[in-house]
Amino acid sequence: MFVRTAGDRDLAAVRALLVETWHATYDAIYGAERVTEITNEWHSIASLKARLVKPSSEFLVADDGKRIGGMAFAEAVDGGGVVMLRQIYVLPSLQGRGIGGMLLDEIIESFPEAHRIRLEVEEKNTRAVAFYQANGFVGRTENCGSASSAIPALIYERVLAA
Repeated sequence: MFVRTAGDRDLAAVRALLVETWHATYDAIYGAERVTEITNEWHSIASLKARLVKPSSEFLVADDGKRIGGMAFAEAVDGGGVVMLRQIYVLPSLQGRGIGGMLLDEIIESFPEAHRIRLEVEEKNTRAVAFYQANGFVGRTENCGSASSAIPALIYERVLAA
């Protein structure tokens, strides 16, 4: 796999990856119907397309020339000092092969002015929690997305080298 910037031609494959990954990860937590609702809203082609042109952001895919095996999206906030990792997903059949680490490394390299990286992760997503902890993130519990969401999430952060 190699990591590259995503383009319009990747959006259908990225959406399919997100739908598959979300169902594999979250059906047992939220139920298949709720996961379908979320993926239809958050991972629609229109929503993904908007990320391609978002200022101060990076949208990456991990590609082996035949398929998209992973994706990541992040944006700079706080004047570029903080990177918000909004998404990082790897196909379930490819997890544990270093693809997530490659995507994370490239996201960090894409924001050389940043001094920290932050993300939200569902605390019941134990594989993701283990991945972030293994990559130096520490966190605290809050509501996912907004103070009124009532969905607990770990807010993880990692200081980046100067």
